[in-house]
Amino acid sequence: MTATRIDKRFAALKEEGRAALVTFTMAGDPDYDTALAIAKALPKAGADVIELGMPFTDPMADGPAIQAAGVRALKGGQTTKKTLALVRDFRKGDNATPIVLMGYYNPIYIYGVDQFLADARAAGVDGLIVVDLPPEEDEELCLPALKAGLNFIRLATPTTDDRRLPAVLNNTSGFVYYVSITGITGAAAPDTGKVTTAVARIKRHTTLPVAVGFGVRTAEHARAIASGADGVVVGSALVDALRQSLDKSGRAGPETVKSVTSLVSALADGVRSARRVAAE
Repeated sequence: MTATRIDKRFAALKEEGRAALVTFTMAGDPDYDTALAIAKALPKAGADVIELGMPFTDPMADGPAIQAAGVRALKGGQTTKKTLALVRDFRKGDNATPIVLMGYYNPIYIYGVDQFLADARAAGVDGLIVVDLPPEEDEELCLPALKAGLNFIRLATPTTDDRRLPAVLNNTSGFVYYVSITGITGAAAPDTGKVTTAVARIKRHTTLPVAVGFGVRTAEHARAIASGADGVVVGSALVDALRQSLDKSGRAGPETVKSVTSLVSALADGVRSARRVAAE
């Protein structure tokens, strides 16, 4: 498989000596145009990799904030087709920032795996995170995705022991997403000491970059995680910032885009200061 935008971005950041800031927002939240405007503004605010959630009616791994974002997006008419259209629209102005679609297998299965992969690749998607497909089911989507030229990014957790880890890492590409807290997204802050140890353990088994998510909410969190990982993933905090900017009927206001990008800028400053501090 040739190098993807994800591979190139992590390699470039390794040269710079810093971690990536990976941002998560829900495609279509609270409506298509606002979600697209946010996505377009993220790279300038400091996002290195963009994760877009694919809204789904039964998001079992998501905490309340991201579940609510999915509900808003679905209510606004967001579909898998529209999520791919959003990526296409984003790519008209940015052909460099990596985009990862994150979600569940069901909407992809309904769309048709081969068709979805072809359309995703054509739209400018670089990778997939599908949280409810274990490695034992790689033939369903993982292997076809790799064949189509997309990275397949897998989750590792604190309970993924050394016996399980090789199975999780097998066929994983792009990066490994380490879930720093067991449970649902948006939970308590991660323990940075434990996270650094876990990242080192994963790295004994793979040369892939390791990005850490779940529980990162502030620039300080981001800075602490970035000093021991290759990437910091922030989702619930951004989705919360967006929600707080909406009016009573859940519609975007004049500050909605800025509410997300100003937090991203602060997080990016945190990430960028980490390696410098570690290097001094």
